Amino acid sequence: MIYLDNAATTYPKPKEVYSAVLDCMENYGANPGRAGHKLAMRAGREIYECRENIAKLMNISNPMNIVFTHNATDSLNLAIKGVLKSGDHVITTSMEHNSVIRPIKALESKGVENTIVKCDKEGFLNPEDIKKAIKSNTKLIVTTHASNVCGTIVDIKAVGEIAKEHNVLYLVDASQTLGLYDIDVNELNVDMIAAPGHKCLLGPQGTGMLYVRDNLNINILKEGGTGSNSEDLFQPNMVPDKYESGTHNTPGIAGLNAGVKFILETGINKIREHEERLCEYMLQKLITVPNIKIYGPMDSKKRAAVISVNIGNLDSGEITFILDDMYDIATRSGIHCSPLSHETLGTLQQGTVRFSLGYFNTKEEIDKAVEALIEIEKEINF
Repeated sequence: MIYLDNAATTYPKPKEVYSAVLDCMENYGANPGRAGHKLAMRAGREIYECRENIAKLMNISNPMNIVFTHNATDSLNLAIKGVLKSGDHVITTSMEHNSVIRPIKALESKGVENTIVKCDKEGFLNPEDIKKAIKSNTKLIVTTHASNVCGTIVDIKAVGEIAKEHNVLYLVDASQTLGLYDIDVNELNVDMIAAPGHKCLLGPQGTGMLYVRDNLNINILKEGGTGSNSEDLFQPNMVPDKYESGTHNTPGIAGLNAGVKFILETGINKIREHEERLCEYMLQKLITVPNIKIYGPMDSKKRAAVISVNIGNLDSGEITFILDDMYDIATRSGIHCSPLSHETLGTLQQGTVRFSLGYFNTKEEIDKAVEALIEIEKEINF
C-alpha cells in the first residue's frame, strides 16, 4: 500500500520505534516511579530520557516542563481547561481542529467568552486580527502551527509577540509540526505547546505531550497516584507529577523516545526539507489533473506537507474509496475533524481528499497517486 495519511498518524515508523516498544514490554515492563527495584528504575529512566530528548527539540532547559499525556487532544484539554475560568476571554482561529474548538465551546456554559478569528481562503491568519480581538479580560490565545486540512502555516512568532505585548497566554497546537519544524521556546513567546507523539514525533499512538513554561500554574483535571508524596491526601504540587496521575504508558513512551532520537540523529532540517520537496513535487504534478481544485498555498515553504484537493464536484469520500479500493492508496476524505477550516476554505459540504506526506514517502509514490487521480477523473467523464 501507498500510505499518504501521515497527518492522521505517521506510518511506517522507524524500525527502532517498534524495537523499543517490544524491548520495554519484554525486558523492563514494570511500573515507573512506583517502586525501587531495578525494573521500575529502568522504566523511570526511559521516561525521563524521553522528556530530555523532547526538550532538546524545543531548546527547553528543564525537561520536567514536559508533561506526558495520551495524545494532543488530551494535552489541549489540559491546557485550555486548566487556564480558563468564568469571566475569561479566549481567542482562537477558524483553522483549528475540533480538539481546540470543542473544549473552548464547552467552556461557554461555564462563563468563558470566545472569539474565533477568521482566516483567509488559503487558511492564512493575519496576526493583526488577533491583536484587534484582544479585550481587557482576554486570558489565552490558541492557534495551530499548521493546518491539518491544507497545511497552511501560522506565524506563531508574530502571534507570540502580540500575546507578550498584551500579557496574554499563548498555546500552540503543534500536532502537524513538532519534530518537523524548528520550535525554540527561547525565541518564541509561547507559554504552552501541545503535540501528539504519534505524528511528526514518529512515536506510537496513545502518546502525547504538553510543554508548560516555568512558573505557569495550570489547574489539574484529575487527581490520583503519582508515586510521589504518597503520604499526602492531596495532589502534589511538583511538576510534572501534578499533571500525570496514574500509570504512564511506558512502552508507548519508550517507542516515542526512539522516534525522537531518530529525529535528532537524522536532523530535523533533513526531514523537513525532504517533505517540502515532496510537497512541491506533488503540487506541481497535481496541476496537470483536469478539473482539480487545490486548497491552501501553492508555495511548499508556506505549508506543511498536507495537501487537500477535490475533483470537480465529486464527493470526496468516493474518491478516497476508489483510491483505496482500486489503487491501494491510503488518504483521508471528509472534514478532518475541522469543520471551521472547511467553512473557511469553502469545502464544508464537499469535504476534501487529503494527501499528507511523510519522511518515508517517495516521488514514485506521488507519481502513482497523481496518475490514479487522472484516471479517476477520466472515468467520471466530466
